[in-house]
Amino acid sequence: MTRKLRIATRGSALALAQTGMIGAELTRLTGVDVTITVITTEGDTSRASLASIGGTGVFASALRAALVEGSCDLVVHSLKDLPTANYPGLVLGAIPRREDPRDALCARDGLTLAELPPGARIGTGSPRRVAQLLSLRPDVTVVDIRGNVDTRLAKVSSGELDAVVLAAAGLTRLQRLDAVSEFFDLAIWPTAPGQGALAIEAREEDSIPELMTIHDANTGLSIAAERAVLAALEAGCSAPVGASAVLEGSSLNLSAVVYAADGSSELESNRSAVLPSGVSAGVSSSGLSRSAGEAAAAELGSAVARQLLDGGAGELAALGAAS
Repeated sequence: MTRKLRIATRGSALALAQTGMIGAELTRLTGVDVTITVITTEGDTSRASLASIGGTGVFASALRAALVEGSCDLVVHSLKDLPTANYPGLVLGAIPRREDPRDALCARDGLTLAELPPGARIGTGSPRRVAQLLSLRPDVTVVDIRGNVDTRLAKVSSGELDAVVLAAAGLTRLQRLDAVSEFFDLAIWPTAPGQGALAIEAREEDSIPELMTIHDANTGLSIAAERAVLAALEAGCSAPVGASAVLEGSSLNLSAVVYAADGSSELESNRSAVLPSGVSAGVSSSGLSRSAGEAAAAELGSAVARQLLDGGAGELAALGAAS
């Protein structure tokens, strides 16, 4: 009998595209029969700003509840939307290879951020992006927006906004890179911890060895460092924090920035760590257990966060209020 797996996801075009990719890859590699179930989350129904309803973690809660109660076997998240705290009874089963982690500007007439006129209206729902925009262009007007990728892009094509800032990964997965007028360099515009990566969660007691066929160990190391920054800062998913980790050989290089909400100031920390050699990811019944490499990556993230906190990051960005 063909093994069957039920995967739950949000109902947005991007969430469905991402989950479809994961399901197709699992079927291709293992022959498992995948069905997809759509779950409506608070983040999908509320029109309030993400910061006011608890940050991007609101997208994960309903999916996790469905998984715990047995309505599905797996859930697919955008990893940047996943809170750093462990969820009782669930494990992170796999992190597939990361897509482009950069942010992208989608502006009218193909303009770059530098080319937009003073007073230009730029849309985003992310406090981090607000701070970054105002840091580089304090003369623009940043407009809080919600909605899926097409809804946001339509605000530019209609003339309501001059530009929006979106994740390059989502635009790639939706085949909408034609809308991009500029990609922001991670060196000056670090993105949300985990941006560009997907997270597949499973129940702790289940045995789903197929997940290891889609797990990417190098992505897991980078993600462990970036999310450790967020966890050690005790900041929520929507806090004005950017982090970017890059693996070069056995060296993991991590840069993190905490911004004042209005972009008027920022604190940055850059550190590297040589990871243990010859380490392979440990595997639990459902998927991953922390490897020595991931533990070292997480310690690097914690060290960066401690340096930021020592420099006054908590007061700068009011991180406690963003948790």
